[in-house]
Amino acid sequence: MVIFDLGGVVVRICRTWPEACATAGIPYRHVDTTPDGIARRKSIVHLYETAQITCEQYFDRLAATMNGHYNPAEVRALHDAWITSEYHGLSDIIDHLHAQHIPTGVLSNTNHHHWQQMTTGPHGRAKFPTPQRVRHLHASHLLGLAKPDRAIYHRFAQLVCPAEGLAPADLLFFDDLQDNVDAAKGAGWQAHLIDHTADPAAQVRTHLDALGVRV
Repeated sequence: MVIFDLGGVVVRICRTWPEACATAGIPYRHVDTTPDGIARRKSIVHLYETAQITCEQYFDRLAATMNGHYNPAEVRALHDAWITSEYHGLSDIIDHLHAQHIPTGVLSNTNHHHWQQMTTGPHGRAKFPTPQRVRHLHASHLLGLAKPDRAIYHRFAQLVCPAEGLAPADLLFFDDLQDNVDAAKGAGWQAHLIDHTADPAAQVRTHLDALGVRV
């Protein structure tokens, strides 16, 4: 089974707050870049990505860390703009894998709001529809676990492997963060790092070609 992360592999995302401001058309004012400020935001993001807080609570709490520079409505607008586009070629790869009877999956750290942009509605109706082509869709906010916690990899395998007649060693994972790749390998998976600044589809093809899978 071939498994994809979403951000940085299937869809382009903003990597910084100033980039998100430029994308959303909101003036960049200030973000606390001290270790304490970064840790506070990461803690809120983790709660959101594991469904421990709602979307509205996330917008409110993140705005509260901005010292009045951004209000919750602006945080929502920035969140709406965070996913910018799909990488070219991934949808074709997924279709070619299915044509060869190779199942596909998604394992992503994400949230309800972004998940709706990528998976809601009939095939092709989502704002970013490529993830809908994948057969086994799993995400941190649905599982209550997040990468790189090894527990999320074990949970994915428990949910998917019996249905497909596979073992963890049969799972091939692509992610754009080294910690997540290392954790997947620690769970017994095959895993490769994707450089989001290059061509993710070309990198996926290269790794698949090395295994004798032509897409």
